[in-house]
Amino acid sequence: MKYAHLPFVLISATVAAGSAFAYEPSDWIVRAGYASVDPRDDSSDLNVNGTGLAGTGVGVGSGTALGITVSYMFTPHWGVELLAATPFEHDLTTKGLGGLGVPDGTRLGSIEQLPPTLSVQYYFAPADSVWQPYVGLGINYTTFFSEDLSAAAKSKLGASDLQLDDSWGLAGEVGLDWAINEQWLLNVSVWHADIDTDASLNTALGKVKTTVNIDPWVYMVAAGYKF
Repeated sequence: MKYAHLPFVLISATVAAGSAFAYEPSDWIVRAGYASVDPRDDSSDLNVNGTGLAGTGVGVGSGTALGITVSYMFTPHWGVELLAATPFEHDLTTKGLGGLGVPDGTRLGSIEQLPPTLSVQYYFAPADSVWQPYVGLGINYTTFFSEDLSAAAKSKLGASDLQLDDSWGLAGEVGLDWAINEQWLLNVSVWHADIDTDASLNTALGKVKTTVNIDPWVYMVAAGYKF
């Protein structure tokens, strides 16, 4: 048959790639691709001038951007990685404000954030393996900016001056590299980050404050280059 030898060809190509590909000390690995932040958000009750409003809160939507990681290998199995990205934009929505004429899910506004994360990584496979699964543990710093309130928030709540504090927290990751040749690879990776922020804004009722636990899963599909 025309394709009878295709499995053998694929296996041979994979073995050949593995024989040429190896993670070694002082290697740099740069990965770039599609990244998505999927919050598992929760917030405290909105606090207005020191009084809590039971059943109220803020929701955080998902965001996508260009994700970039840079890893440096200290040994064939241990490395350190910096996660960076172009800004992620997230919509903020209201909860429990129906009594004020603001239905649940009303868009409160939007924010942008950058989540640089520094992690120590461990790669499980032999250094010359085509498949390189790894785990990582590190520190995430998230900075929020470009806070923008919606027309509904301004007209119905008299809202202004939305602010979110920056966040520090732990982050863990799992990932997998697949070597195409000696330099190029494909990658999939997932992070979970502890991101908590104190948010505030001025309204017609007074100063509103809440603590938002964003705690997202971050997914990335990327191409990489080793040098």
